[in-house]
Amino acid sequence: MQISRTEAAYVILNRIKEIRKERGSCLVAIDGNSGSGKSTLAAQLAAASGATLFHMDDFFLPPQLRTEARLDTPGGNIDSERFVKEIIKGLEKGRTFSYRAFSCKNSSYIEKTAPHSTVNILEGVYSMHPDWQSELNLKVFLQIPPEVQQDRILHRSGPELLKKFTEIWIPLENRYFEFYGIRERCDYIVTV
Repeated sequence: MQISRTEAAYVILNRIKEIRKERGSCLVAIDGNSGSGKSTLAAQLAAASGATLFHMDDFFLPPQLRTEARLDTPGGNIDSERFVKEIIKGLEKGRTFSYRAFSCKNSSYIEKTAPHSTVNILEGVYSMHPDWQSELNLKVFLQIPPEVQQDRILHRSGPELLKKFTEIWIPLENRYFEFYGIRERCDYIVTV
């Protein structure tokens, strides 16, 4: 279902409440284009619902694992195995747990604690990866016109990173979206 950015938080929050009432818990994924506002929407939803928020940026593949074969696989530039082991399995325990967040800035891991919550939100590109897509109760995709996307990335990250986004990261994410039919599998598509 297509919804506007202005109504997105309200509509999605109501759906989270319905799912939590039906199932006792809700696992949400907010995927979509870089610069589309995934982090902002996820933070709003987490604040309003008391959700624990997980960022896919914490699971980018460390340099030593970035093989040509791995990067040829759509969605292969995230550490999906570690995500399943630390986050999906951690959520299954139904209690507070720890995980390691990868820092791209200094190629190291930072220990984080995930407080137990009946609502959990996965935020970022690759949050609907097929390795855990069947675990998701609610799937949201944020899309943005390319020219607006580039303008936002430029203002957020500067010209050097914009070049990396346009030459490397955006083509990788678009390949993932298309290969796995991510938009088509979503409950809501939010146009920014």
